[in-house]
Amino acid sequence: MDHHRHISRRDMLSRCSTGFGMLALSNLLKEQVTGGPQFPARAKSVIFCFMSGGVSHIDSFDPKPRLAREAGKAMPVPIERTQFNQNGKIQPSHWPFRRYGESGIPVSDLFPRIGACADDLAVVRSMTAAFNEHAQGNFFMHTGFPILGHPSAGAWTTYGLGSESKDLPGYVVLRSGGAAIPHGGVSLFSNGFLPAEHQATIINADAKDSVRNITPREPDPQQRQRLAFIKRMDRGFADTMSSDTHVESAIRNYELAYRMQSAVPELVDIAGETKATKEMYGLDSNNPRKAAYARQCLLARRLVERGVRFVELSTLSENLGGGGAANPWDHHSQIKKGHGLMAQQVDQPIAALITDLRRRGLLDETIIIWAGEFGRTPFAQGSNGRDHNPFGFSVWLAGGGVKGGTIYGATDEYGYHAVDKPCTVYDLWATVLHQLGIRHKDLTFRHGGRDLRLTDVHGNVLHEILA
Repeated sequence: MDHHRHISRRDMLSRCSTGFGMLALSNLLKEQVTGGPQFPARAKSVIFCFMSGGVSHIDSFDPKPRLAREAGKAMPVPIERTQFNQNGKIQPSHWPFRRYGESGIPVSDLFPRIGACADDLAVVRSMTAAFNEHAQGNFFMHTGFPILGHPSAGAWTTYGLGSESKDLPGYVVLRSGGAAIPHGGVSLFSNGFLPAEHQATIINADAKDSVRNITPREPDPQQRQRLAFIKRMDRGFADTMSSDTHVESAIRNYELAYRMQSAVPELVDIAGETKATKEMYGLDSNNPRKAAYARQCLLARRLVERGVRFVELSTLSENLGGGGAANPWDHHSQIKKGHGLMAQQVDQPIAALITDLRRRGLLDETIIIWAGEFGRTPFAQGSNGRDHNPFGFSVWLAGGGVKGGTIYGATDEYGYHAVDKPCTVYDLWATVLHQLGIRHKDLTFRHGGRDLRLTDVHGNVLHEILA
């Protein structure tokens, strides 16, 4: 019996033609990935402190004295449509502002510890968003598009640069204390149409199994043998396809998951951190939400120390007057109480993260981004809340070659619309990619017949906030 497979001339020609075509396609796909910085980079890693729900900029980083002078009066300018259209009178900030550092940047008493780091911050007061609803706003902030299916900024970053860690994913989302995923779900952290290896890995910082199914359920030699068999089978299948990025990604993911079995427990074990370090972050706090967020901030530092490229942190809900667990900063009522509780959660840990990175010489190579999906209105919603305001709000950056002690742009006297140097999410990510050594217009992936990118067809680097 002849066990050799006979290949017809038609089959031979088909395979060869496809093979040569796929070989050319493979080269083209490789050319799409930058494979590293395109020019000298100022930063290696990104930590994204996402304030889901929308922080009030006029209560935090954008003081507006006119609001206090005209408190209780009707807005003298036309009011844009809001999420709920329950619009009240002018509402001043609930916190006084103080000037901090040599730069004298004003920060409200909502964030006194972050204020103490003012000389490290570049505060962008003229950010705008194109969407007024949480899910669309979240997708827009993360991916540059208002709908699911597109890669997040973290995925684009690892696609362009890879990871310097061989034992941990290049893109990690941290959770703790039962923090919920913002509206939009895990698709906010998706690889979209990029290879699967660029999707975020969610690490639950305080869970027994920080990554699901990461604990081995069989002896290592047996597991290694099984994974080797799977790898051979996948490799054989990949060879018949000539070039298939999905199969290659699956193979790499299996190998990474194996290495993570020892790397993740070591990462989340903070027993070796000093008592002073833990106290600086707030891990000893009697506020469980603050302690949980402090653990995320500490792990963020440990992740970038280990070469992880992009880390996102998750805030925890105080369950007050707004969107609930998915949007913990969304205070349509009781904004003074709600924002106050949320700030207690994040102020000390984020300030400690900045300080700790600086002390260890890591701040120069790590960009910290602090942002929500939009701001809040200068007039009340109901009696004591604020509605969504995408027309002008504040974000800030620190580290990674950012010029500390800088204020960029401005909103009008009411904090309603950006009037000086208005900028967009595209500009934000163009700037971050620039600091990572990537020209944002060149970071593309061919999908659906079009070269797509994080900044779509927009984006300008904000050179004025760069050192």
